[in-house]
Amino acid sequence: MRLAGPLRIVALIVTVGLTWIVVSILLGGPGSGFPRIQQLFSSPENSATAEPGARKYKCGLPQPCPEEHLAFRMVSGAANVIGPKICLEDKMLMSSVKDNVGRGLNIALVNGVSGELIEARAFDMWAGDVNDLLKFIRPLHEGTLVFVASYDDPATKMNEETRKLFSDLGSKNVKDLAFRDSWVFVGAKGVQNKSPFEQHVKNSKHTNKYEGWPEALEMEGCIPRRTTAS
Repeated sequence: MRLAGPLRIVALIVTVGLTWIVVSILLGGPGSGFPRIQQLFSSPENSATAEPGARKYKCGLPQPCPEEHLAFRMVSGAANVIGPKICLEDKMLMSSVKDNVGRGLNIALVNGVSGELIEARAFDMWAGDVNDLLKFIRPLHEGTLVFVASYDDPATKMNEETRKLFSDLGSKNVKDLAFRDSWVFVGAKGVQNKSPFEQHVKNSKHTNKYEGWPEALEMEGCIPRRTTAS
């Protein structure tokens, strides 16, 4: 019975000690978990956050496009293994995942005013019929944007009319396009000058990145919306 008093004192001391430790943790003492608890109740603006990574904009561009411009990103096919991609305003127009790409020329027609996809098709330029391509691009309306990405062979079936049609759309390299070259191009019906959106790498055994094929090309940028399209 004589021990009851001391035991009560010890229990009181332990209780007070434990209470102090819990309060210290909640109030943010050294090594406490209070910041985590505080984050649960604080607003996002007041919360301490880690340094964010580089922000990506439409189609993965590092910077946003100005108003009245369309953001795009294109990648040509890599050899005959990895298909091309065409992205516009954060919408994938053509890709292997969408299952609408193929060997040759991959072409997406876009309304230059609204940015809406009109049609997307792949044309086999090795074993296909070039007349299918000609029927596709001959009747283009003024203001139509034309996105082109090569895959494997873009040029074997090309004839003079085909090259002239692409030249009229603003291409400066189509006249030199040859077997298994890499090519990405954005042109438009009714342009007055050559397009600034074009890349071309010749198929050369001395410079090819892949055995038998040149490197894949990647191009991105901002295209001014057309004022009229019909």
